[in-house]
Amino acid sequence: MLTDPIWSKRCSPVPFLGPRRVRRPGQPLAALPGVDLLVVTHNHYDHMDLPTLRKVRARWAPQVATGLNNARHLEKADIRVAVELDWWQSVNLGGARVTYVPAQHFSSRGLHDRNRSLWGGFVIEAGGAVVYFAGDSGYCPHFAQIGRRFPHIDLALLPIGAYEPRWFMRPQHVDPEEAVQAHLDLRAHRSLGMHFATFQLTDEAIDAPVLALYQARARAGVAEEAFDVLAFGETREFAVTRPLL
Repeated sequence: MLTDPIWSKRCSPVPFLGPRRVRRPGQPLAALPGVDLLVVTHNHYDHMDLPTLRKVRARWAPQVATGLNNARHLEKADIRVAVELDWWQSVNLGGARVTYVPAQHFSSRGLHDRNRSLWGGFVIEAGGAVVYFAGDSGYCPHFAQIGRRFPHIDLALLPIGAYEPRWFMRPQHVDPEEAVQAHLDLRAHRSLGMHFATFQLTDEAIDAPVLALYQARARAGVAEEAFDVLAFGETREFAVTRPLL
């Protein structure tokens, strides 16, 4: 499964302007062992990168899931068959059960299309394991709702970056403290922080999200192994937390 991939040097509608990568991808796109399922949470340029998606389609032609009214954008990356989902809708794709779940965010790719396509996250069930990929979200009751509907989340992938200044970013991006609370609301067995230290999108320092996560985790009494981050390019394997059905 590949989630909101971006290998481009900038997240922008044009290749010569916009936020530039501050870290290289953890590995080359061609080094991936294969992609059976591609999920795209929403249409912002750091999550729906058409040059990357075009390469993914050409190399592996995976099955694709996204939110309502996003397939029209994916067609520009030669992705002609993408399953559009509303919140709480499910479909079987790529050997997995895929459910599109709510988030508190927004969508736009231009000046005149704000909120004309849906945004959200994904819960993926496969091989007895349950993985939640949040995409982008402000802190909201959706996390607890998702936890109630999916009471055995093995791994939650939660954003921890792009949160300053809070007066502006709070509605659409959690900060690390809110990410820890989301982890608790979800009752996830384990969480990993994401969406940080790749593009300088907002005002906080590039290393601030990880440091703030460690502090928030300690204040909440959450163990290190319960909510951690990966080094760039790191691989980590986790066991399923209950017997396979």
